[in-house]
Amino acid sequence: MHIPEHTLMSHLGMELIELSKEKVVMRMPVDERTHQPYGILHGGASVALAETVASIGTQENVDSETQQAVGIEINANHMKSVHEGSVTAVGIPLHRGRTTMVWDVRLYDDNGTLICISRCTVGIIQRRHERRTS
Repeated sequence: MHIPEHTLMSHLGMELIELSKEKVVMRMPVDERTHQPYGILHGGASVALAETVASIGTQENVDSETQQAVGIEINANHMKSVHEGSVTAVGIPLHRGRTTMVWDVRLYDDNGTLICISRCTVGIIQRRHERRTS
């Protein structure tokens, strides 16, 4: 999957590493784009990465022509701070339902240290086909 330009994902430098119905892996830099004012990874950036992993993973599990993944609920526990380098998020589905999926997403620093655990519930809705005008 290509990360579309002019999205939160592209602005934060997110990169898709692995994508399957059973696992999604993404990486994000820890730099001026993702820092909070004290020079460490912003918790909101971690949450944005976790929700992106869960949403992309859900989209991989549905009919993309007729269905769309939308975030419903997310929580995150931040265990350690990161000042530089990158973080890698690994997501696995815990529940694959007809209308929702629940994902466990864990973020690791470059040393493989667990820095954040997130659980994300993603809704599955009917895709709206946009009308285009000439």
